Amino acid sequence: MEKGKVILVGAGPGDPDLLTVKAARALAAADVIVHDGLVDAEILALGNPKARYISVAKQRSKHSVPQDRINALLVEEAQAGRLVIRLKCGDPFIFGRGGEEAEDCRASGVTVDVIPGISAAVGCAAEAMLPLTHRDAASAVSFVAGQCKGLSDQNWSGLAGKGRTLVIYMGVATAADITEKLIADGVSPDMPVAVLERGTRKGARAMRTLLTDLGDMIARENVKSPAVIIVGDVVVRSDAEDRLRTLAKQVEEAHS
Repeated sequence: MEKGKVILVGAGPGDPDLLTVKAARALAAADVIVHDGLVDAEILALGNPKARYISVAKQRSKHSVPQDRINALLVEEAQAGRLVIRLKCGDPFIFGRGGEEAEDCRASGVTVDVIPGISAAVGCAAEAMLPLTHRDAASAVSFVAGQCKGLSDQNWSGLAGKGRTLVIYMGVATAADITEKLIADGVSPDMPVAVLERGTRKGARAMRTLLTDLGDMIARENVKSPAVIIVGDVVVRSDAEDRLRTLAKQVEEAHS
């Protein structure tokens, strides 16, 4: 592969088998791999054994490496003639700041390509047999970030409700605020909700409740990130409900 360039690579939701063939080839050719903290170790192991690995792990309200420094790092390594893989959980262009990184690379004259990945919402929902759209339940789906500046000021009106599915990324810590926000926007407190924790990874959990109980359930079950929250009638489709129960049973048996 061409040197002196950056490739933004989607690592998918966690399961190494969900990595694309093109992504695996890029990792095998890399000189430098700049990766998120949540990228599975088995995916990292697919990289060129001679590559230099740089972790830019981020946590809520605490970035070990500021975004502008990550952008500068990608540019510096590429301008030194190296093939730089920026490995991101999920898909680079869905809440992955891939757009910002691509813009900075192009502005600096660095060639940048993108290899998409399976986004967490798609991968986790598929594992739980939970359709994000369904002819009898939802003809539209929206993705929002539950952890962002000015959450209370974000306009989510019309994104959840009858015939619509709302997928919330990074919403564990703000679940109570999200519940209040959606109910205030007119969403029924009895709207079904699923929380998919560590989807496609070891220790995955799938839980179902009603919107009014979302924050309390997350506290009761001690839900941790990464997790996605799905709001809508698709949550109670028969196949999805059976699969949610199966996943819950598997987790219970693993811990017994």
